[in-house]
Amino acid sequence: QVQLVESGGGLVQPGGSLRLSCAASGITFSIYGINWYRQAPGKQRDMVAAITRGGRTNYADSVKGRFTISRDNVKNTMYLQMDNLQPEDTAVYYCNAYLGTLQYWGQGTQVTVSS
Repeated sequence: QVQLVESGGGLVQPGGSLRLSCAASGITFSIYGINWYRQAPGKQRDMVAAITRGGRTNYADSVKGRFTISRDNVKNTMYLQMDNLQPEDTAVYYCNAYLGTLQYWGQGTQVTVSS
């Protein structure tokens, strides 16, 4: 059974930082590409960061220079370091692992940026 379990969300003030984690089980994690998505209320789910199995990264323009995606293939865990958070970053964040047409999703974790 494949599971992606997220943790690390919460409430943070503008300018603060959070690190999201997503632990994978049931898959050969190292061969999967991984993404972080987010979905704000009333909006579509958008990709914010991606890392290929080879380690190449890509970011949405809105988070470049503030968010960092990484992976630990020994711990089967992906991370999203989020710095200088702003109110517009408020959303539910989802981790995603993909291999060809296979897609697996985490349950989502709420990130709220507010003073």
